[in-house]
Amino acid sequence: MKDDIDTPSQSRMHAATTQPAVIVQGTARCFGDDINTDYIISSRRKRESLDPLVLKDFLFETIAPAFAASVRTADVLVAGKNFGCGSAMEVAVTAVVGAGIRFVIARSFARTYFRNAINNGLYPIECDTGSIQEGDALTVTLGTTITVLRQGASEPLVAAPIAPEVLEILAAGGLVPYLRERRTF
Repeated sequence: MKDDIDTPSQSRMHAATTQPAVIVQGTARCFGDDINTDYIISSRRKRESLDPLVLKDFLFETIAPAFAASVRTADVLVAGKNFGCGSAMEVAVTAVVGAGIRFVIARSFARTYFRNAINNGLYPIECDTGSIQEGDALTVTLGTTITVLRQGASEPLVAAPIAPEVLEILAAGGLVPYLRERRTF
């Protein structure tokens, strides 16, 4: 398993395009439908700290108390529909990123969570997650097409495309690092 994410400059290029392909491997950590932001991190925790390294210790504490202690950097969150619904609290993304998770694969995302994810460098990948099981080894390929391949599966899942500009923001680590790199708004 690969523990870090290749940046576009480190990635191999697709033969038919100039878009870089980013390939990441990780382990599926599965949740169901309608995982709201208070399930991801209790809103009371943001009163205690906004530090991602503190918040990560409370990730999913209300629905999966052992999750935070077992999460690894190469883990990929997998969920059903409407991931990140509920309040618009950005710490629900901050806590996930603080745990070293860079990818969430879900059937669909709440709009605010999707936007907060991009702004904070968390890749929101939309595809059918019904065949992915807890502990599955996953290979995510980001390029002109986004695919998710489950170890042992013969065909990858094809995800909804993400605009190249958004992929650049994600590769930079989020909107603020992206703007700092370019020194422009």
